[in-house]
Amino acid sequence: MIRRLFHPLDRYVFAEFTKIFVATALGFPILLTVIDLTDNLDKYLSRNLAKKDIALSYVYALPESMYLVLPAAVLFATVFTIGALTRHSEITAAKASGISFHRIAVPIFFASILTGGLALVLSELAPVSNRRVVQLRQEATFAIGTERYNFAFGAEEGRVYKIQQLQTSTGSVEAIQIERRGLEGDSTYPTWIATAQRAKWQPENSAWVLQGGTLHVLTGQRPDLSITFDSLKDRHFRETPTQLMASPKAPKDMRYKELGRYIRALERSGSDVNTIKVERALKIAIPITCIIIALFGAPLATSTQRGGAAWGIGLSLGVTVAFLIAIQLTKAIGGEGVLDPDVAAWLPNTLFAFAGIILLARVRT
Repeated sequence: MIRRLFHPLDRYVFAEFTKIFVATALGFPILLTVIDLTDNLDKYLSRNLAKKDIALSYVYALPESMYLVLPAAVLFATVFTIGALTRHSEITAAKASGISFHRIAVPIFFASILTGGLALVLSELAPVSNRRVVQLRQEATFAIGTERYNFAFGAEEGRVYKIQQLQTSTGSVEAIQIERRGLEGDSTYPTWIATAQRAKWQPENSAWVLQGGTLHVLTGQRPDLSITFDSLKDRHFRETPTQLMASPKAPKDMRYKELGRYIRALERSGSDVNTIKVERALKIAIPITCIIIALFGAPLATSTQRGGAAWGIGLSLGVTVAFLIAIQLTKAIGGEGVLDPDVAAWLPNTLFAFAGIILLARVRT
């Protein structure tokens, strides 16, 4: 099966696709890096940042830039590869030899599957690298004022804090809930939830002391363990009052499981999480887009012989813009609860996949 798949024509098509894909997937992020550096270099230098840190921050920014551009890179590579084969009559020659268009496109579909896997990896790597970018550029932004109300804070080690009121001037918190997510199936590292009427920051110990609350240990057995306490020192709750005033993480800055914990914490507080649920579903839907966009773009690219490279660029940009508009529309629809968030996130993929199947079926093989 593998030997049949990788005959010389497959290797040729795969190589042509790969050259265009790599140029696009790296070219756009590098272009964005140059533009961003031109606009912000003075700002970074005014912070007395080391030039090495500035350069390194752009290296860490690459995973997110590449993740966002991968579907477009697949589309450009598909359109220009198939378009070149069409214009040079190579597809006609292959058909004359008994090789169908569908068979010619197999290496492209195979490459799009690999790209989808790469996108999944980058979607999990980007939040980690983005945190490093913030550190290198010293861009941690803090909310204005000394008080903050009714918010959730996603911390490290699978911890989520739900706080009713925070006062940085006194280093105190009113009505707090802390959830530490455990390891599924591991009774030695269970999930626990601590609720307290208030908490006080102790700068000398760099820790918070919870006062008047209950600790629930979720062992997976019934009944769960509950411990009432007057005072409890949480040494892993190390975020200072000022750090808790920091702007909350955007969904793009959270990994898939981390985002799930954040959503569950917000749901328990009664917050509307539809928009965030759409964002979480898109972390899976966008990598799958890389496959669907090839399915859609391959038959559409056979028309590029009409206008050459200009037609291919216009077609690629047009489809990319249409897809981005569809994503924004469905995010709004899902965020408002008109559609289930998961359905809304997958709707553009479904529509483009349906259109791709129709176009693929109508191509002369």
